[in-house]
Amino acid sequence: MGLSFPKKEKLKSKKLIDQLFVEGKSVSNYPIKLIYLKTELPFDVPVQAGFTVPKKNFKSAVKRNRIKRLMRESYRLNKALVFNNSKGSFAFLFLYLGKEMPDYSLVEKNLKAALHKFKKKIEDE
Repeated sequence: MGLSFPKKEKLKSKKLIDQLFVEGKSVSNYPIKLIYLKTELPFDVPVQAGFTVPKKNFKSAVKRNRIKRLMRESYRLNKALVFNNSKGSFAFLFLYLGKEMPDYSLVEKNLKAALHKFKKKIEDE
């Protein structure tokens, strides 16, 4: 398993994203919140992930895109934490809740922690 983030692992289905907000469970590690839902995915992948930054906190699209890029990069490098241990398939949505521009180390630390919390929660269920 390479450290890539191919198209089939990206969460693009509007229906699935709406379902995540309605039925999804979440784990939070400020400033990153992970909403997840156990579901059937169209491709044979264990996880599809999406990333979002609210326009309310960051008016500039350039800043929102930068934060999403940082989150995607961090997820790409640390997704093995979830991929190798999860049973079933999940849809993930990462939300950035902070109000100030983060640096990569902050994003990576909190995203990793959120993935660990998710792993623990799944093991407990």
